[in-house]
Amino acid sequence: MELNQSVPDFELPDLDGNLHRLSQYRGKIVIVNFWSCECPHSERTDKAIMAMFVQWRDDVAMLSIASNRNENAEALKNAAEARRLPTVLMDANCQVADIFEAQTTPHIFVIDRDGILRYRGSVDDVTFRQRVPARFFLDLAVESLLEGHLPELTESPAYGCTIVRKV
Repeated sequence: MELNQSVPDFELPDLDGNLHRLSQYRGKIVIVNFWSCECPHSERTDKAIMAMFVQWRDDVAMLSIASNRNENAEALKNAAEARRLPTVLMDANCQVADIFEAQTTPHIFVIDRDGILRYRGSVDDVTFRQRVPARFFLDLAVESLLEGHLPELTESPAYGCTIVRKV
């Protein structure tokens, strides 16, 4: 998947079995968040993402995608409810993770209102050596798009737990 190109449509079920297509969110900025109920990095960033998301709610949709093959539906549902995540989709066979070439949880992709990929990478600048974030890349990307211009930073290395593709 290339930056500044259209993102292929996909369809996945949410935790209640309702199907969601990426194309149904056209007209909104979409955050695709490859997510885990067990990864401490996902748990840490969920708090920051949800704090940002409440101010964007009308213009931005967030799709958290659970692609880890070792996480069951009950654990996903419990974590999603506890963290108050709006939409968690199940990618049981890693089909969407493979399309996006997602490697970690979290791994963030920001898609503009026209379905074009404008940012991919990490939520913030936390690394192994820097444990407290100083910059929130997700916030910068979404705010730029909301203001009508492209993000200055379009890519950063994703940081987190590796997506479990085989059990």
